Amino acid sequence: MRSAEARITTLLIVAIMLVVGTTYWLVMQHEQLTAWFLFRGAIVVAGTAGCALLAVVALRRDALKYRRILLDQVQSCVLADGAATLPPPRDPSARPLVANLRQRIDTLQSRADQLQVQKKNLEIQLRLADAQRRQSQIMINGISDAVIVTDTFDELILANPPAADVFKFDPATAAKRSIASLLDTMGAKLVADISDMRQNHTRTTRRTVEHQFEIEGSPRTFSVTMSCVMDNSDQFCGIVTVLHDRTRENEISKMKTDFVSHVSHELRTPLSSIKAYAELLVDGEATDDKTRSEFYHIIQAEADRLSRLIDNILNISRIESGMMKINKKAVSLNGILKQVLEVAMPSAREKNIQLIDQITPVFSQIEADRDMIYQSALNLVSNAIKYTPAGGTARLSLAVDDNTNEIIVLVIDTGVGIPPESMKHLFEKFYRVEQHKNMAKGSGLGLNLTRQIIESIHKGRMIVQSEYGKGSTFGFALPIMA
Repeated sequence: MRSAEARITTLLIVAIMLVVGTTYWLVMQHEQLTAWFLFRGAIVVAGTAGCALLAVVALRRDALKYRRILLDQVQSCVLADGAATLPPPRDPSARPLVANLRQRIDTLQSRADQLQVQKKNLEIQLRLADAQRRQSQIMINGISDAVIVTDTFDELILANPPAADVFKFDPATAAKRSIASLLDTMGAKLVADISDMRQNHTRTTRRTVEHQFEIEGSPRTFSVTMSCVMDNSDQFCGIVTVLHDRTRENEISKMKTDFVSHVSHELRTPLSSIKAYAELLVDGEATDDKTRSEFYHIIQAEADRLSRLIDNILNISRIESGMMKINKKAVSLNGILKQVLEVAMPSAREKNIQLIDQITPVFSQIEADRDMIYQSALNLVSNAIKYTPAGGTARLSLAVDDNTNEIIVLVIDTGVGIPPESMKHLFEKFYRVEQHKNMAKGSGLGLNLTRQIIESIHKGRMIVQSEYGKGSTFGFALPIMA
């Protein structure tokens, strides 16, 4: 309807202009024109121009109105939830445009729906990736070994606290930093190995090497395992480096080797004596009863020594493994120490050493295994007799310390004493002071066993004081039974 009105208005304007133009042309054909005639012609032309202007204004108004109607229809189309709710255009001529617009909007809406789905999928994948990253970080942090994960540019991706402790960096601020700057000069060799592994990952995907680092002034040995990380399409993504501290393991391995070596040596000595004297008896070298009796006593003494050595080794092993049978009960140390003096007195007299009893009556009791405490006290008294020259003294004392609520047992001798450099090694297995090895036979296990009994089993403490060349004080303190 609006289009028909616009066409009629246009035709009227054209017709008026044709009439006016034709009239003006006919008038201009007369040679004699009066002023009145010219005035009326001008009025006609002016009126026609006014009508034309009004027609143009009307056309412009209709065009603006039609434009608003079309915009309203487009807006309703855009704001509609779907094509089914889109109102049909009122103007038939706008239907093709609206149809094209509807199709285009449907296409855009479909694309927007797809993008929304993709957005949700990406958000889910991002959350899953973030959860996996946190889980991986938690797992890596739970590993006691140092772990370093680097990318294709040798930049740090992940590192756990042990790695940060070894190389002294903050894992919270170290991400995406070059490992060369993080490991500094201490790990320069490791940085070179990681870089070489990245460049040659096509030839090998796993490599194990050994490195030593100076940490807090002491050398530590690490077994370093580097593994390449590949994605689903076998593209290189980075390297995982695991550093396992083998320092303690190497020390334990060395201790085991030394232990076996010492045990073999200590067992060989009495066995060699037993074998030698047994061969002498078999060969008939002992021709009289006195010689044979002497050989028998030597064989018996060496057999007893071998038995004590084996018992000490087994007891230490049982204590360290927690398999030692312990029979704790309330005991008094007075009787135990008196028995120790009785057993040790013959050895002291044989060496002309005065064994002094300074055991004061103590009525307090301790919760302990009687046989183990007896063995510990006897070990200390026997050592005092062994390493005290003839004419010296060894005193066994018992007292109560009310301040610490402990019973103190001390063995004080006037022996050769212990050099200062040997003090820290006294309780090591098979350790014997080099300067004293010729003074008495021994396996070097007595003090270690005594310390295990007092500290590990009875939760007491050892007491050691010595002045080289003047004598030593060995003892132990045990908590009084509540």
